[in-house]
Amino acid sequence: MVAPAEGLPTRVRIHEVGPRDGLQNEKSTVPTEIKAEFIHRLARAGLTTIEATSFVHPKWVPQLADAETLFPGLQDLGPAVHLPVLVPNERGLDRALALGASRIAVFASATESFAKANLNRTVAESLAMFEPVVARAKEARSHVRGYLSMCFGDPWEGPVPVHQVVSVAKSLRELGCDELSLGDTIGVATPGHVQTLLAELNEEGVPTDVLGVHFHDTYGQALANTLAALQHGVTTVDASAGGLGGCPYAKSATGNLATEDLVWMLRGLGIETGVDLGLLTDTSRWMAGHLGRPSPSRTVRALSATPQEQ
Repeated sequence: MVAPAEGLPTRVRIHEVGPRDGLQNEKSTVPTEIKAEFIHRLARAGLTTIEATSFVHPKWVPQLADAETLFPGLQDLGPAVHLPVLVPNERGLDRALALGASRIAVFASATESFAKANLNRTVAESLAMFEPVVARAKEARSHVRGYLSMCFGDPWEGPVPVHQVVSVAKSLRELGCDELSLGDTIGVATPGHVQTLLAELNEEGVPTDVLGVHFHDTYGQALANTLAALQHGVTTVDASAGGLGGCPYAKSATGNLATEDLVWMLRGLGIETGVDLGLLTDTSRWMAGHLGRPSPSRTVRALSATPQEQ
């Protein structure tokens, strides 16, 4: 039943991260042809932004070592489907641009501990590393997304001060990032914290229309936090088909917000996404079969067990 609520956007763009953020956390490597089919199925389900892969050194994320093979096989999706890729440095950018990637993402941290664990650099050193990456990507007319992890809590440092997150977010904007994704990497955020951070970002000159949110469901708060962000005016939400993913550098990070769970909530609120929930659920069931375990998405499980109108 559709029951709209006041003060919410009429449409939300889902930034699908399953093929990159989801599969990078798998213990075993998923074959390239399965990844390609996964992305094609997600596109057929109506997702128009699908993060395809990461051009990092294979030693660090071996699950995504096939980027050069995978990405060319996705070009038949056409310009209507955006395929962002993550790059850690200029070498990664060179590899991505050589294959025609036009949407680039860099991955920063709001905390020193995670910057050290993830990038082996301080926050300032990581921003300095990203400066030429973003500049060259913009010269190539690429759209640049800046991921900002540990925006709410850090497994080593505990709660992260709002002003600290805002400072790094402003730095990413100053580098030239078109869009920022605020990551609750270990899933400790609550709705009031979300709205406080968003309000402080606005007060410091970062507009809502450049912000996306990326929640993990460690404490079951991902949908509540998403709703809080929507109430603030955010219209870009990251999610992972079937709830795949975590973070290889933060062991307390459990799965991402499941795309199906997000679509179910948005559909009930009358918010358009362009996503066919039935096709999406079928896709996640299909991928769960290849991974050899049930999907953690509650919506996938519910629709798999009980006939529902799709």
